[in-house]
Parts: sequence; structure tokens; C-alpha cells
Amino acid sequence: MGKGRLEAFTDGVIAIIITIMVLEMKVPHGADLAAMSESAPVLSAYVLSYVNVGIFWNNHHHMMHATGHIDGRVLWANLLLLFWLSLVPFVIRWIDEAGLAALPVAAYGIVLFMAAVAYTLLQWAIVARNGRSSALAVALGSDRKGKLSLAAYAASIPLAFLQPWISIALYVVVALIWLAPDRRIESAVK
Repeated sequence: MGKGRLEAFTDGVIAIIITIMVLEMKVPHGADLAAMSESAPVLSAYVLSYVNVGIFWNNHHHMMHATGHIDGRVLWANLLLLFWLSLVPFVIRWIDEAGLAALPVAAYGIVLFMAAVAYTLLQWAIVARNGRSSALAVALGSDRKGKLSLAAYAASIPLAFLQPWISIALYVVVALIWLAPDRRIESAVK
């Protein structure tokens, strides 16, 4: 199978996810800095989520560039990734409504963790379809960054019940790790 439809579908779904995130935000109830500061938590959650969804989209784009062929297993793994990413607007809204309470912050971690698991499954499905010597398999290597991200997301879930800010800090750290361009795939696909 060709990968063009999968890429186009993924791009469309991610565009909708980002649109829903911004449409769910409430505007400040005033025209001064005090009113704006009331919106700071949800605005911060939106920025972090926009960056996270963007990171998944960017890495997905690179992964598809290194992919020769796909099959049904790849399609289903991609749908699983999109399912978890589609829950990001829901957990942002929950954090906005409940504040930085333990359960909504943990739920955000669960969504990010499961999106990362789904992304890993998608990588494995692509490697299984294209072979251990494929450009993607070679580029991934031991995938330390991916494993570190999974561990940080997993740790953030119980830590939210100790102190939600610790979990938020972990989400930011993982995003910062991935903001540094990952040249593994670009180098492997020259």
C-alpha cells in the first residue's frame, strides 16, 4: 500500500485536534492584565499541548518519509495514535475546569503516555513491514529518546497525586527534549 492517504488523513486529524484545542479556550472576561492572568493556566496548557501535538506530527512526518510501504497493521497503529492525540483537547478542558488537580493532571499524563505507546507501536509496525534493515529501523537504533519519554510520562501519572506541578514539569521536560531536532531519520534518509 502507498502511504499518501495515511499521511493526508493524519495531517487532517491533527489539524482538527489543534483547532478544537483553541476553540475550547475561554476568552478573558475583561480588558486588563488581571483578566488575562486568569486565563494563564489554560493558555499554558494550550501552548504545552500545541507543542506536544506538533512534536508528534513532526516526528510522524519524518517517520513517514523513512517509510517505504505500509499495511493494515500500520493503518491500525496510526489510528490508535490519532485516537490518543484526539483526547488532548478533552484533558486540557478538564484541567481548565478543575484546575491543577491531581486526577486531571494525571489524565493528561495518561493521554501523553498512551500516545507515546501508540507512536512506538506504529514505529514497530512500520519496521515489521519494511524490515530490520529499513531506513526507519536503522535511524531508530535503540531509541533512547523514545524510551526516556515513555518513562517520564509513566512516572508523571502517580506523581500527579503527590504534586501536580511535578507532573507538569515532566511534561515540559519531555517536550523540551523533543524540541531539539531529531536528526536520526533525516540522516538515514538522505
